[in-house]
Parts: sequence; C-alpha cells; structure tokens
Amino acid sequence: MHLVTFMHEGRPTVGIADEALSKVQPLPASVAPDMLSLIAKYDDLKGSIAGAAGAALPLANVELLAPIPRPARNVFCVGKNYHEHAKEFAGSGYDSSAKEVVPEYPVIFTKPSSTVIGQGAAIPQYLDTTDSTDYEGELTVIIGRGGRGIKKADALKHVFGYTIINDVTARTLQHQHRQWFIGKGIDGFCPMGPAIITADAMPDPTKMHLKTFVNGELRQNASVADLVFDIPTLIETLSAGITLEPGDVIATGTPAGVGLGFTPPRFLKKGDVVAIEVSGIGRLQNPVG
Repeated sequence: MHLVTFMHEGRPTVGIADEALSKVQPLPASVAPDMLSLIAKYDDLKGSIAGAAGAALPLANVELLAPIPRPARNVFCVGKNYHEHAKEFAGSGYDSSAKEVVPEYPVIFTKPSSTVIGQGAAIPQYLDTTDSTDYEGELTVIIGRGGRGIKKADALKHVFGYTIINDVTARTLQHQHRQWFIGKGIDGFCPMGPAIITADAMPDPTKMHLKTFVNGELRQNASVADLVFDIPTLIETLSAGITLEPGDVIATGTPAGVGLGFTPPRFLKKGDVVAIEVSGIGRLQNPVG
C-alpha cells in the first residue's frame, strides 16, 4: 500500500495512492487524522482501511506534502553508510572528524523536524550562506511498532514502511562545526516523499534500488544491499538505549555520487532540480530555490 499526505478541502489529509502514484483516495479524519495517528493504530486498521477510503482524485491535481509533514522527533540519520560514499567523503577534505574511512560502528546524527518539506517544495539553498549546498538521496525507514532493545532478528517487524529523504547538506558548515547538526539542520533541508510504501508491500528492502538525478543527469545509482550497516543493524543500534516510537524516521545513508565527490565539487544552485527514485516507492523531486 502507498500512503500519502496531501492538501484536500483545505486541510492536510492522509490518502491511499495507487502504485503508479497517479491517483489518491482520501481517508476520513475519523480513521486517520494524520499519518502519525494512522501509523500508531495501523495494526488494528490495516484490514479495513481500504474500505474507508473515499473516491479517487488525480494526484496531479492535489498538493502533496511530506508523508509525515512534521515528525514528532528529530529525523535519525546515518552517515557514511555506503562503502563508496565513505571513501568519497574521506577524500573530499570535508570530513574533519573521522579516523577511519569506513566506520566501525554506525555514525548517527539527527535533523530537526523543521527541516522536512514535501514533494515539489523548493529547497531553500539561499539559507546556506556558504554556497555549498549538496544533495544526498536516501532510503528511509518509518518505525511502526516502537520498542527498546530490539534485536536484529526482530527489527523488520518494527518497520511500518519506507519513504525517500534528500539529506540536503551545507558542506562548509558541516565541516566548520565538526558536529553535523548545523550543516544538515537548516530549515527545509529534508525533502521527504512522495509516499510511504508499507512494509507488507516491501518485505525485503535489500531488493530496492536508489537513483539520484540533478537536472536529469544521473549522479547516484546504488542497491540498498550495498549498505555498510543494514536496516536491522541500524534499528538494533538505535534501540539499544533509545526507545523507538511509532512514526520515528530513520534515513539510512547515501551512496556515492554526491556533489562534493566531484573535482571541483558540484554543489546545488538556484534553479537546479533534484530527483530521487527508489524502486517501489516512487520519485521525490524538488527544485532548488
């Protein structure tokens, strides 16, 4: 099932989209007042949710929002989680904190929920005074069943679904401040969408493939199977001491091909268009403003 959040009759509305993301059926507020509420009670609703949906609307005629327009907590993110990107980052001169190229343990940071924007919204590159704005296409996990001390063997049972995030980054700020929060936490620097594919429709996330295009040029192209630390490992690592909650968002890392990996770096400029595709989910596209 593909789930989206969109503007309908003047308010954000959760809906069921078809696989091609060409039409959407709105869900009544009594069933799903918002995506976080739906996630929290999805186990009880999933057998009847389709029957509650309204008449289909053309998706092209509505304004898509991020599937979770305002996550309840910061977005969890994973750094240097593809082998080739770890090498690319280490050789870029922008990695001021690492002692090793490929990390021994997952590198975890967060982005504030205020960074999240939806499909088609402009990435506010103008807020990066260092003019070093970069893209990072990432498969993203949405937690369904919360918990602490989740073991790898059980981790996928806690996944509600998957979406796409562009972990937009001001590289100079990332480098200057050592900790990555400021460089990655700028308002609007986390496009999310266009939809969530529920985990029952994607039982093996390693089969998914990610591609990122800038102005139509293919920049990133990798299989999720190439992650250094797979999704169960990330969930086990995070939940060891942090209670994960329904609706938590985990961006799993980006593959090689980001702008800083080029010589000279190819950072985003106003008027560029970044599009990220993940097989099974769809295409997240945002202009740069």
